[in-house]
Order: sequence, then C-alpha cells, then structure tokens
Amino acid sequence: MSEATLVVRRATAKDWAALRSIRLEALLDTPDAYGSTYEAVVTYPEEQWRTMVEHSVYFLAERDGRVVGMVSGGLNDQHPGTRWLYGIYVTPGSRGSTVAPGLVAAVVEWARAEGASDLYLHVTSSVLRAKAFYEKMGFSLTGERQTMQRDRRLTLLTMSKHLD
Repeated sequence: MSEATLVVRRATAKDWAALRSIRLEALLDTPDAYGSTYEAVVTYPEEQWRTMVEHSVYFLAERDGRVVGMVSGGLNDQHPGTRWLYGIYVTPGSRGSTVAPGLVAAVVEWARAEGASDLYLHVTSSVLRAKAFYEKMGFSLTGERQTMQRDRRLTLLTMSKHLD
C-alpha cells in the first residue's frame, strides 16, 4: 500500500463509530497497554462515544478510507505547561509503516499549538515494542513509575519528549 494515501486527522463527532471500532480492536489486541478494558468499553452507549470525541483530543489515521490507527492527547496536571499522549494504537497490518510516527507527530503538533513545553506518556513496562518505539520517536524515561490503577500487577513507566 502506498504511504501517500495515509491521512492523520483530528476526529470529529461523526467519527464516533470509527473511534469505537479501533478502540475496541486495540483493547483486544494489547490489553496490558491501556488503562481500560474491552469488557468495560464495549458497553459504552453511542452518546458516550460522541461526547468523548467532542470533548477530548483524538486523532485517527486513515489509509484508503479505512481507519488504521488512533491516538489521544490531553492535559497534564502533574506537570503544568505540558501535555499527555494517550492510547496510541496501530492495526497489525500497518505496523512498521508511517502510521505510528504520523500519529505521534499529530499529538506533538497539537501540544505545541497548545503552548506545551513537553509531551509525556505512560508505557506499560511489559509492552517492550511500545517502549522501543517511543525511544525511537525521541521520548526518554523520566524515572517516574506507577502501578496501573485497573491492574496492580502492571507497572507504567513515564516517558517525556521536550518540544523545541
């Protein structure tokens, strides 16, 4: 598939069903990577999905009109003046392409436009592929770590990237 057909764009309310579909796929594919579970999220009604898209920052990656990835951005109360990158996911057939870097770039651009100095994220210590990807994208470990709230067996490592 041609990379030229890849589009990364901010999700709108009309994208609620596409976001739901890719989010549920992500939760089934790599459950340890996310703070929520498939069992909880699959029960969200349409109105909750619409509200999430309207009041949060979501980006979707599309190739040839099909959603192949997602990511979210948000405020970072722990480190004022910075932002978070949340919940990135790329479908297995699009991994290793420009999809994941394109999604990170969209959140970086959004965070810069918001005036943020740094972008933070949590990565589950057991998802080594994700940690390696973030390091490749210029994120580094901060030394902060915490236990995942929904599963106390999982450790979240905090990473950050300075936004020049």
